[in-house]
Amino acid sequence: MTASLTALMINCTLKPSPGLSSGDVLGGQVMTALERRGVAVDTVRAVDSRILPGVETDMGEGDEWPRIRRAVLDADILVFVTPTWLGQHSSVAQRVLERLDAELSETDETGRPILFDRVAIPVVVGNEDGAHHITAILAQALGDVGFTIPAQASVYWNGEAMQKTDYRELDSTPDPVASAVETAAANAAHLAGLLRRDPYPA
Repeated sequence: MTASLTALMINCTLKPSPGLSSGDVLGGQVMTALERRGVAVDTVRAVDSRILPGVETDMGEGDEWPRIRRAVLDADILVFVTPTWLGQHSSVAQRVLERLDAELSETDETGRPILFDRVAIPVVVGNEDGAHHITAILAQALGDVGFTIPAQASVYWNGEAMQKTDYRELDSTPDPVASAVETAAANAAHLAGLLRRDPYPA
């Protein structure tokens, strides 16, 4: 029997646990949609771990990235969540991207980049503009290190301009966001299944 697909969500909020995070809410909706499609899920809040600066897989004493990296490598789907600050992705998200850069020099037993056959979903949330810009950055960076981005896989929510409402404070999920969540989950699970059965060639 083939093992279930797996998904890891890395929430790059700036708020340590147990602080409330809109990224946990929107990213959690994506994870729930993946679960409905038979995907086993797990979550990491990156700011809770000591991720040292650098572009190596292990930066030495005190670096907790290797544990997160192992979870990334074990997952078929990465749900990469970042808030929007000053129109940009968070500094925590940038740190995670920089650490993923090390995978460019890592290969599997056939000589392929080690992150091939894995799928990524960019998720962006914030009460200010910037989601399309951030999604483009995430898609390019994650694609560079080896992930495949499914069709219409980005999920985002921007609050009303010049207001302070957070996504986690909404009474209900806006229909366009709910639709984007379902499309991203469906396409990601479908593509991850295809890549597991028929990996990219060496």
